[in-house]
Amino acid sequence: MQNGFHVNVKDLKFSFPLQEPVLQGVDIEVNPGEKVGIIGPNGSGKTTLFLLLAGMLAPDSGSLSVLDSPVKTGSFNRNLGFVFQNPDDQLFCPTVRDDLAFGLLNLGYSRGEADSMIDSYLTRLEMSDLAGRPPHNLSGGEKRMVSIAGVIIMNPTVVLLDEPESSLDSRARRQLIEFLRNSNETLLIASHDLEFLLETCERTVVLDNGRICADGASREIMGNEPLVNSHGFEKPHSLVPHAEQHHSI
Repeated sequence: MQNGFHVNVKDLKFSFPLQEPVLQGVDIEVNPGEKVGIIGPNGSGKTTLFLLLAGMLAPDSGSLSVLDSPVKTGSFNRNLGFVFQNPDDQLFCPTVRDDLAFGLLNLGYSRGEADSMIDSYLTRLEMSDLAGRPPHNLSGGEKRMVSIAGVIIMNPTVVLLDEPESSLDSRARRQLIEFLRNSNETLLIASHDLEFLLETCERTVVLDNGRICADGASREIMGNEPLVNSHGFEKPHSLVPHAEQHHSI
């Protein structure tokens, strides 16, 4: 029976061998087109949750589905894209163009079709000058943008982004924010940068000690100072009221 959710996680539990549980009964439902931020301290289970949704790890118990289809460990789901936290784990081809073409060619596009899509995409992202460069010669921010482009260009319905703003300068950060805000994909974004999530996600989930501690509108969650403080964050500067200073002459 279809439930209509693009992502549906029920009572998910997971632990690595001989270690304390990482996820202890996680429930998340994500509607089509939602952009959801996932926040929590290091070790809270954010990346593990993404690896489970991508089928790279098998849960101990519970259920995961993407687009009403159960996640199958070790199988490829063309409807789901995963942007790794470290771009070096994702970029491996001789040139940026080759990296962007890799997924498209494996989806059945011809080389000509792939090149046309790549040229259009790189122009849109103002990255055309990177096409012939080796990924290992790129800056950290350039690697980040290329790794994101390599996933989004395959047109997945659901995209998992693990710390996507990391290593970006202010211009690239603003470019990425606008790109994500205007995207049609269902997004789950794990980040420690609350300001970034405020600008990209209307909803935020707090994950800590392997459990969902809060789930709601981003401004309400992040504006709750005792809540964010209790999970190792500070209330975003943009949500702190600032008294206007009047100077008499």
